[in-house]
Amino acid sequence: MGTDHAQLLHGFVSGATVTTVADIDSRRASELAASLAGVRVSTDALALIADPLVDAVVIASHDTTHAELTLAAVEAGKPVLCEKPLAPTIEECLEIVRRDHDRVRAGKTALVSVGFMRRFDPSYVDLKALTASGELGTPLLMHCASRGVTSGPGATSEFSITGSAIHELDIVPWLLDSPIVEVSWHAPRSTALAPALQDPQVMLLRTADGVLTTVETFLNARYGYDIACEIVGETAAAAMNNPATTVVDAAGRTGSAYPADWRPRFRDAYRLELQAWITALRTGAPSPLASALDGLTATAVAMAAIQSMNSSGATVAVTLPELV
Repeated sequence: MGTDHAQLLHGFVSGATVTTVADIDSRRASELAASLAGVRVSTDALALIADPLVDAVVIASHDTTHAELTLAAVEAGKPVLCEKPLAPTIEECLEIVRRDHDRVRAGKTALVSVGFMRRFDPSYVDLKALTASGELGTPLLMHCASRGVTSGPGATSEFSITGSAIHELDIVPWLLDSPIVEVSWHAPRSTALAPALQDPQVMLLRTADGVLTTVETFLNARYGYDIACEIVGETAAAAMNNPATTVVDAAGRTGSAYPADWRPRFRDAYRLELQAWITALRTGAPSPLASALDGLTATAVAMAAIQSMNSSGATVAVTLPELV
């Protein structure tokens, strides 16, 4: 993910120059730097953040490092775009939110943005506009599905929520403009292709406006990377189309291909997100990306879902900690 961000910033985002990349694997960092030309390499992320030649930071490292590195960027007074999740625990997210809010209370600009790039995906943007226009009538139901080809090494049932479904836990309240207030977790039998992992999973989310949302996460669907979202209103329904650009008719069949993973599916969303972030930094405008508070909120829903997972699917209320 860090490689993708660096390449997009280097070749497809105006107003930004990639100066340094850091990775604990110096070989990978060197390979990326060589492809960008003139970029320095480090194995010390904290040193990169402290470097006076670095104006802003993108964090795309392991989830467990997000809090430390994001807080280091805030301490250095540098804008930071942290990939999701903001942090694996509510406590870590809360510390980041408090530090960022301290700056705002002191009359300074918030520094933390979170990489919930689906807010910039044209399909989701269209769904939000349709819902807000009233064309669908009052929303009643939403159906979401995220299916991947295969889970990564070391994937756990909890990671299916914190690393995959976390996108839905942000985009559902964003689309409906209403917070998630309760969640319950459910599952059928697991796929034989990943017997140690509870896969697929289904969550039921209820937002404050009364809409009920189903969220399916299936890391090992095998057939392709497939993202779906439908909003059902009182008078109409709207769903995203598969954004494939080519349809093939052959051998008595017609069809289009699925992407292998998230990168081709959300390439435009990542580019638009990064451009919006850089443009805001250059103009001094507030970041239009998800905020640190949005990151905390999504993690709080994820923790409620995991609590439901460990409580035989009981419905769990989502509660946010006090910020002060």
